[in-house]
Amino acid sequence: MSTIVISNIKATGETASRAVSGVAAAWVNFNGTGTIATRDSNNVSSLTDNGTGDYTISFSNSMGNANYSTVAAAAFNAWAGSDYTSGTLAGSVDVYSQTGTHTRADRDILNFAIHGDLA
Repeated sequence: MSTIVISNIKATGETASRAVSGVAAAWVNFNGTGTIATRDSNNVSSLTDNGTGDYTISFSNSMGNANYSTVAAAAFNAWAGSDYTSGTLAGSVDVYSQTGTHTRADRDILNFAIHGDLA
């Protein structure tokens, strides 16, 4: 059996390549409490804190359009809640974190993965 070794991949029609270690078009793990801070990411240029439980993730390389898929996960001690996206744009996505009672809340650990075509 042969092994193909590559460091970056680029789909036909995309202008930006992706690191093999981050096959998702973009992903980020960040601290959403106090002064927000990225722990690790791929294709994320910045985070913006828009208020309690409300953040914007900006991409280093834009998506091909605003019709991409996002996957969210968060942790705040043992507190259950939901996390979702709203306001998808080719260059960024607004994300929210809320409690089980639908109140926006900051979280200790926020994870978002974005799947779709890069521009």
